[in-house]
Amino acid sequence: MKEKIKNYQDRLATYWKKRSKGQKGLILGSIFALLFIIVIVSVFASKTNMVPLYQELSRQEVGQVKAELDTRGVNYEITDGGTTIHVPEGEAESLLVDLAAAGLPESGNIDYGFFSSNVSWGMTDNEFDMIRLDSMQTELANLMASIEGINEANVMINMPEEEVFVSDNQQPTSASIVVNTEPGYNLESGQVEALYNLASKSVPNLTNENIAIMDQNFQYYDPENTDSMAGASDYTEQQKVKKQIERDIQQRVQKMLGAMVGPNKAVTTVTADIDFTKENRREELVEPVDPEEMEGLPVSIERIEEAYTGGVPEGVVGAGDEDIQNYPAGEEGAPDNYEMTEETINNEFNRIYRDIEESPFKIRDLGIQVAVDTVRGQDENGELEYLTEQEQQEVSDGIDDVLNSIINTSINTQYEENVNPDDSVSIIFQEFQGTPEFDNETAGLPFWVYIAGGVLLLVVIILIFNMVRRREEEEEEYEEVVQTKTVPEEIPDIEERDDESTRKKKQLERMANENPEDFAKLLRSWISED
Repeated sequence: MKEKIKNYQDRLATYWKKRSKGQKGLILGSIFALLFIIVIVSVFASKTNMVPLYQELSRQEVGQVKAELDTRGVNYEITDGGTTIHVPEGEAESLLVDLAAAGLPESGNIDYGFFSSNVSWGMTDNEFDMIRLDSMQTELANLMASIEGINEANVMINMPEEEVFVSDNQQPTSASIVVNTEPGYNLESGQVEALYNLASKSVPNLTNENIAIMDQNFQYYDPENTDSMAGASDYTEQQKVKKQIERDIQQRVQKMLGAMVGPNKAVTTVTADIDFTKENRREELVEPVDPEEMEGLPVSIERIEEAYTGGVPEGVVGAGDEDIQNYPAGEEGAPDNYEMTEETINNEFNRIYRDIEESPFKIRDLGIQVAVDTVRGQDENGELEYLTEQEQQEVSDGIDDVLNSIINTSINTQYEENVNPDDSVSIIFQEFQGTPEFDNETAGLPFWVYIAGGVLLLVVIILIFNMVRRREEEEEEYEEVVQTKTVPEEIPDIEERDDESTRKKKQLERMANENPEDFAKLLRSWISED
């Protein structure tokens, strides 16, 4: 065993001496890189995946849960300024059940459920009033925390004692409320009004004038000023929409110009006039059933026909008691014919009722400014070549047609009559002083990711190459070793004789070939006898 180890050491030393400095450095670097990869993989593989057990707890509640986890010997992490507890992913669900069974975390707040288990006959009126006030504050805070955008609410109610005698100096009930809103969230006017209504309707003798509400950033919420706050929020949203529309149109125009005049040969800016008027209207339309004939659908038809034939005696018009005034009288003996046809048709038309809510924003006008580089390229001598006036005119006409089409399809049809696309497009030709930089819409992977991937790939290739080369060298060394192999000596042919000695020799040869051990024992027995 020692000889084999020494033999391997000698071979390794010989192999190392034959290597050059570059090869030695490459081998050592490969070994260190492999060890580094193994360590990194081991660290990530052995790292425990931690998930949040509780979030947004008070420090008192975090302390209770921390003490219980220490008792159970569970690994945990506390983050977010001491408000979130992380535990191993495999133990999270069981810990939630066990801690809930143990009554943890205890917030320390008193709600209306406290009365069912703690009120006793020995409680005084002062104790009862204190517990009732505390439970009222807790329930009101829970109601406010259920509103969207509010993570937590703290309520302090100042309820004066009821006096035995009626007095003009009765102090009113007041409340101070602090809400913890989500980051970047602004309460709307309806939410602020809901907070005031919750407080005033939940506490006796509490009016909106005696309620103060603010957030964690010391922003005071007044229901009378919510309209101005909503206006500021609307302005911010409108500016975001305006910028988004301008950016989308600019990117489309930039891509098209890049294909027309070449990359980095044109710069585009877009300004949009947006109408944010929101319209709600109701339309009641009456349309004919047959638009071609402009007729409706007959519902009922009434036709009256009268005919009369006879004579009227001559006399003064309307002179008699039974005569009709101003009725023309006929001549004596002359025939009088009278016919009347009256037809009444009731038609039904299509009655259409529409409740229309217009889009919250419409593109009223667009302004597109394009700057094109006049440099075409370099000639054989390295001098700059510029676009001719004819080429500039051709490029300008092509860009103008494209931009007019974009403007016509982008502007709302309500404002098409007031927009002239030729006045909304500005194209200038000028030599650029530097290469413009454009925002890349599709951001790829960071550059360091490609570097790290290339280094790892190179290390893997080097390791595979060394392993293959080492295996080939070992095979060559094994081939050089002379393996001794016993070759049986050829026995000269013996003339076969058909006698007893010949038969014994054949038996001995067969025994030596088939059972050499038995043949050796037989020889040793013969030698010992001699």
